[in-house]
Amino acid sequence: MFNKKSSRNWAVLMISPFILFFVMFWLVPLLFGVWISLHDWNISNGNNGFVGLKNYVNILTSGTIYNELFMKGLMNTLVFVVISVPPLIIISLGLALVIDNLPDKLKPVFRTIYFLSYSVSVTAVSAIFLWLFNGNGGYINNLLGSQVNWLGEQPYAWLTILIATVWWTIGFNMLLFVNALDEVDGSLYEAAGLDGAGPFATFRYITLPEIKNVSIFILITTVIASFNLYGQTQLITAGGPEQSTTTLIMNTQQTVFNLNQLGVGSAMAMLMGIVMMLVTGAQFWMSYKKKEFKEVTSK
Repeated sequence: MFNKKSSRNWAVLMISPFILFFVMFWLVPLLFGVWISLHDWNISNGNNGFVGLKNYVNILTSGTIYNELFMKGLMNTLVFVVISVPPLIIISLGLALVIDNLPDKLKPVFRTIYFLSYSVSVTAVSAIFLWLFNGNGGYINNLLGSQVNWLGEQPYAWLTILIATVWWTIGFNMLLFVNALDEVDGSLYEAAGLDGAGPFATFRYITLPEIKNVSIFILITTVIASFNLYGQTQLITAGGPEQSTTTLIMNTQQTVFNLNQLGVGSAMAMLMGIVMMLVTGAQFWMSYKKKEFKEVTSK
């Protein structure tokens, strides 16, 4: 009895820091943000009273400045999600497969090399790519002998941000894939080799199913990360050209600090969270339905 009670006390003690920080840095700010979004609140005058869902109505009503900011930011953010998620997953998986086939002594070296870029700050990354893709004397234009306005024209501006993001963040997904590949039972590959399966068949019927759960996790976290695009567009293109790379976070910041509407900005943040939950929920649902369909057809 004493041992059970002691184990329970230790379990509570070990989990207490997580619960404390979860409440302090996630739950309390979330509830406070919801509360602010229901008030006419600005930075200069503070809380001007409860307005209910008025801030949300202003954002969702066509023709208002808040609706224009929200929809423009949302559309630009969705564009980046669509163009960034596939390469962030496919390239990281490709690098992980390369590392998985290297000799054991070389694996830590290349893991470190590919992961190094992830430790660089967004400010440093933006400075590097501003120098590389500067339309006037930038390294890429000098190398190609061209005069492409990478930062001032589309689709070059999105392409620059995409390349910078992939280079910067690819190491994190790659490391997750490498760890997943390490957990695949080697006997499955041996059996596939004895059956005469080629590399593509082995990858399709053994590797992918074995790393499926990790792949879904990486897909969801990558979508969430792409939704939170801010630093690259702010520092590389400043939202241009013609606000075509202004993201939802940038427009939320503009609403709060330029338009002095903290309540409306908080409502925008809440709506962004709802959109992200709908997208990730749809991914969960699709993966569940696909699994259910396979189980039915295999019977």
